[in-house]
Amino acid sequence: MEKITEPTFKVIITGPECTGKSTLSRQLSEYFEQLWVPEYARTYLTDLGRPYEDGDLLEIAKGQIKKENEALSNGNSTVFFDTSLEVLKVWSEWKYKKCDPYILENFETRTADLYLLLSPDMAWEHDPLRENPNNRNVIFDIYKKELDGLKKPYEIISGLGLIRTRRAIKAINSYLK
Repeated sequence: MEKITEPTFKVIITGPECTGKSTLSRQLSEYFEQLWVPEYARTYLTDLGRPYEDGDLLEIAKGQIKKENEALSNGNSTVFFDTSLEVLKVWSEWKYKKCDPYILENFETRTADLYLLLSPDMAWEHDPLRENPNNRNVIFDIYKKELDGLKKPYEIISGLGLIRTRRAIKAINSYLK
């Protein structure tokens, strides 16, 4: 096991639905022995008790930011985030053709030191919270465009199973050295 000892380093694992973000976030947390923050949207939507609406995305953003702030204030050298505001921006614009200004502002100011953009090269798995199995490649391209626009470092991570995990570890290590 390799333990990170650098100053706080924020890594966001992102990409279209069903690309292994949660699994990879957990694996990276275990490998580097650092904190990971699960996707807040999953908790919010599971507890909602009704179909979500565009206004719920703002509440999810606020909850996500609260979780991020808690994690970043705990003195961890590195924190892995299972998505962040880029997911809300992309999804809001995809589904509703608009995005709340609060999400837009925070998306541009609350950036990561490194983004891992996961390729949609994994098989789709049904989940009651997932809703878009057919456009993952198109949505992947939207994520890429958004990350290009941020002008922050990102790496595209592809491959299945341990190949995907090893590529992510290699990418992170290249930014920590």
